[in-house]
Amino acid sequence: MAEKIVTPRGAYPHVKQVGDFIFVSGTSSRRPDNTIAGVELIDDMNTKKLDAYVQTQEVLKNIERNLAKVGATLKDVVDVTSFLVNMNDFADYNKAYGEFFEKETGPTRTTVAVHQLPHPDLVIEIKVMAYKPVK
Repeated sequence: MAEKIVTPRGAYPHVKQVGDFIFVSGTSSRRPDNTIAGVELIDDMNTKKLDAYVQTQEVLKNIERNLAKVGATLKDVVDVTSFLVNMNDFADYNKAYGEFFEKETGPTRTTVAVHQLPHPDLVIEIKVMAYKPVK
């Protein structure tokens, strides 16, 4: 049985290769069934805990899967742009990010605060550019 994949929610590809460069669209922690990782229902009044650490891990795993579609990995990533709804989540985001990239050899990075993302349960979105020479 084929692995279910997350599909774009608009008229754009998740990943696009142009020569040696690979661009991955802004990616969230949304799963193939449209649930969102890092969202915990904590009471019967629909109060939710939004976990930036878990969401960041899942975003980067989704990016990794998108890169694999064109034969690339996270090691090929050269630039990262991250969008946080709340900069108070920076420490959790940074901790999870450090599990995927190393300071000395990882990509360049820009992190900005945004007013909101396409779903109220999303606290982070990341887009990347990778470089992998075409053989």
